[in-house]
Amino acid sequence: MSTEDAPPSIGAYTRDQLRQSYADAWRKHVARSPLTALEALIVDVLVLHPEYHALVQDSPTALAFDSAAGAAQENPFLHMGLHLAIREQISIDRPPGVRALLESLKVRLGDVHTAEHTLMESLAETLWEAQRSGRAPDEGRYLELARRRLRSLGAR
Repeated sequence: MSTEDAPPSIGAYTRDQLRQSYADAWRKHVARSPLTALEALIVDVLVLHPEYHALVQDSPTALAFDSAAGAAQENPFLHMGLHLAIREQISIDRPPGVRALLESLKVRLGDVHTAEHTLMESLAETLWEAQRSGRAPDEGRYLELARRRLRSLGAR
């Protein structure tokens, strides 16, 4: 594949393009149309979150969604994006040890979806700290937060 044929990186997409990709993936899933690899990942996350189906089934609704900072309403696109980020991290074990942490969380919590949510809390906190301090996210801090959450679960 030449550079010209390669899909753009996630950072090359605008907010609307990202949201449209969720709507398109869901539309194709519902129509039982073939999915790209990325669309299949998006659909896997959406299937776990039926509360987001109404949002993504209509492109204008997805594009118009507004989640004000500090609002009580969760941003579903951020939530799904964090799921995708965690799954990418697990697939390449980056940062090193994150895959083992997910496995330990899965054992403690009983399922991978709940385990992902625990990692997502740690990732979101790390990203928020990095943004607030104007520095790059600290992988060590992220793993420590996840380990702390694992320890707080205690033995089952």
